[in-house]
Amino acid sequence: MTALPLPTGTATTSAPRRRVVDVPTRVFHALFALSFFGAYLTAEGERWRAMHVTLGYTLAGLLAFRVLYGLFGPRHARLGALLRKLAGAPAWGRSTLHALKAGQWQALLARPGQHLLLAASVAALLVLAGPLALSGYATYNDWGDAFEEVHEFFGNAMLAVVLGHLALVAAWSLSRRQNLAAPMLSGTVAGPGPDVVKKPHRSLALLLVLAVLAFGVWRWQLAPQGLVPAWGAAGAAHTQPGGDDDDD
Repeated sequence: MTALPLPTGTATTSAPRRRVVDVPTRVFHALFALSFFGAYLTAEGERWRAMHVTLGYTLAGLLAFRVLYGLFGPRHARLGALLRKLAGAPAWGRSTLHALKAGQWQALLARPGQHLLLAASVAALLVLAGPLALSGYATYNDWGDAFEEVHEFFGNAMLAVVLGHLALVAAWSLSRRQNLAAPMLSGTVAGPGPDVVKKPHRSLALLLVLAVLAFGVWRWQLAPQGLVPAWGAAGAAHTQPGGDDDDD
């Protein structure tokens, strides 16, 4: 039987796409963002103490995962790649300053600068998360009032970097008419070429999700009123989920 010709303009194959972000990195990104925003929103009030502390511990655990994955994971996820981008900052600064003096303001929108600033914001988030978690632990265990101020400072500093990171992504997505956040959701970008990510590592991502869920369930069981106590409940003021006195 003779095959009927396809109508004019009908695509026989889908547009090529390349894998650029693996699944563990994308899952980490989502869980890290949710943990930080959740912890920031629950920072005030005794009622949300257990939830705030649990999210803080989760943030610290996710940071540890990312550092280990960046040291021993696949090449595309190594922290060395991030450091190599940051190493180009002096040269980019000199070239950009020279271009601005010449009136070439479009140099600020050049791709090398975009990649550099995005890398700098990611590095800043990872660096800030460490002292944020440590000062939170010190505050939680009542090591002194000074740690509460330090914890608040790093929380606000991290929020500023997060908002700056989102602003950069939004501004450059508009300027390039391309959704730069999409690869962190889909893991792919349009266009021909080899995949940066050879294996998606879905099993590792699943283990990460299960570990976070298991930790949350364990903390919920330890908390006298649960992580989200009912309105009007006395909560567990100055009481750790394990029953010890604390001061967040």
